[in-house]
Amino acid sequence: MTQVLKTSLSRRAVLQTAAVGAAGLTPALRALVHAAGSDKPEKEEVKIGFIPLTDCASVVMASVLGFDKKYGVKIVLSKEASWAGVRDKLVNGELDFAHVLYGLIYGVHLGLGGPKKDMANLMTLNNNGQAITLSKKLADKGAVDGASLAKLMGSEKREYTFAQTFPTGTHAMWLYYWLASVGINPMKDAKVITVPPPQMVANMRVGNMDGYCVGEPWGHRAIMDGIGITAVTTQDIWKDHPEKVLGTTGDFVKKNPNTCRAVMMAVLEASQWIDASLQNKLKMAETIADKSYVNTGVDAINQRILGRYQNGLGKTWDDPNHMKFFNDGAVNFPYLSDGMWFLTQHKRWGLLKDHPDYLAVAKQINQIDLYKQAASGLKISVPKDAMRSSKLIDGVVWDAKDPKKYAESFKVNA
Repeated sequence: MTQVLKTSLSRRAVLQTAAVGAAGLTPALRALVHAAGSDKPEKEEVKIGFIPLTDCASVVMASVLGFDKKYGVKIVLSKEASWAGVRDKLVNGELDFAHVLYGLIYGVHLGLGGPKKDMANLMTLNNNGQAITLSKKLADKGAVDGASLAKLMGSEKREYTFAQTFPTGTHAMWLYYWLASVGINPMKDAKVITVPPPQMVANMRVGNMDGYCVGEPWGHRAIMDGIGITAVTTQDIWKDHPEKVLGTTGDFVKKNPNTCRAVMMAVLEASQWIDASLQNKLKMAETIADKSYVNTGVDAINQRILGRYQNGLGKTWDDPNHMKFFNDGAVNFPYLSDGMWFLTQHKRWGLLKDHPDYLAVAKQINQIDLYKQAASGLKISVPKDAMRSSKLIDGVVWDAKDPKKYAESFKVNA
């Protein structure tokens, strides 16, 4: 367990340490950091929305374990029914923060398919841990992965329906990228519908879709219920991909920088705690399985958070790239390149009509300076570069050097 978890630092000491990280900030941001000469959170009780998914765990545990109080705030958790509901409540101020899809924050910031409002990504909450499920009926016809699905769709002509959880969100982008990687155009060769995560299994059970992409535990739940199989995990689409973020509005950050930093530190400490031991992961699974949170059996959660996978067809494996909440700080840094990637896919699939200024938008949304202050307070190392490079499932490398060229390079697009 890290020294941070063993040592109970006073909030003042923590925030003084964080202030050291503010030395290189712009004068305007430095003034915000030391608003009225105090590091006291401007708003001491905050409402954080979440969707019933395994990856809400760090936000939930920050409250359950009392890390919030350590940093002078009280987290009030609000269980939400859909990502559209989360979006609306963030925009109208009913929620102060949310466990939210990366791409949703970017979509709202640009006004894609809904309200437009300046948004902020404070930190990444998790990497990996989502999956694409195909119905048992498709599997019985031989469609068990991308190649065999493409073959079946080519031979059995009918309308195929796939579900994602929000039009600009992560699950939509993983689903589209994976289908396109095997030559299936999600915009032309299939019907795509939006379904809230907890409703995926029930909708597949009654035959409303052929496949879906969603976060756990709703991939594993389909296997347990005998109605679906895992065709691919999202970590196989993009190893250590960004997933959910701690999101809020740009206005909230400007008015409440100390509150933001306090909440970030509480969630960061909870992230550390989850990844620190097997015992902690099991305790987390037991906690979030409760009806107040994810509302499912512990067994639906605890296998995949430990990297123990099965595909529903008899194959089992240990996946080292399972859902991570901290991973020595590698998870949580809000890389500019991660945000830019979602914009390239929004452009690819026609959600954006024109190329945005990719880097400028990412800099507006991803609160890197604020994150560095929070990480400094917990002695968490941060990467030297706000860009990172990754190779995705189709062998194409994303490095953010020429996002316009990258967005236009795909043969399968809208």
